[in-house]
Amino acid sequence: MIFQRSIKNKVTAIGVGLHSGEKVHIELKPAKEDSGIVFKRSDIKESLEIKVEPKAVKETRLSSTIGKGKYKISTVEHLMSALSALGIDNIIIEVGGSEIPIMDGSSISFIHLINSAVIFEQSKLKKFAVIKEVIKVEEEDKFAKFEPYNGFLVDFTIDFPHPAFKQEHSRVEIDFFKDSYVNQISRARTFGFMQEVEY
Repeated sequence: MIFQRSIKNKVTAIGVGLHSGEKVHIELKPAKEDSGIVFKRSDIKESLEIKVEPKAVKETRLSSTIGKGKYKISTVEHLMSALSALGIDNIIIEVGGSEIPIMDGSSISFIHLINSAVIFEQSKLKKFAVIKEVIKVEEEDKFAKFEPYNGFLVDFTIDFPHPAFKQEHSRVEIDFFKDSYVNQISRARTFGFMQEVEY
């Protein structure tokens, strides 16, 4: 049996938002069983909670943005990746701005931050999504596909017409039962092009 996980103590970090340039303070706090991953904006007067779920996703261009009403929190992807890798099911994330700090552009800083707290197993069982049939979503020349598999394997190909991306290094396959997230994945960094900076 696999139980839900949270942290026993709060931990904090300060960094700069990649898109906003804002100095942002974040605080990770313990949460009860079945509460999920909840973001709170600490820089606004209104009491706002954004629970991570599909309908909370508001934007995915150049970053992953979640929101509720007129308020949003962007660049959540690296922190979410770290939470997933460490099996954290329930946590409260207070953010002092509209964006999660970029840190070094990867999830390793968040791995270290979460590991600086005491991670513990809670009393309720963890919930899993089981893929029973092929699910495919396509948009122009891009697609994502889920297939039934006894485990968790990601096969990813990137195709950019740019000299920095060599064809022989454009595909990776990661089996999360065999490969180490911390050693082989968590240091992967966000990239961008100069023409996107001003935008």
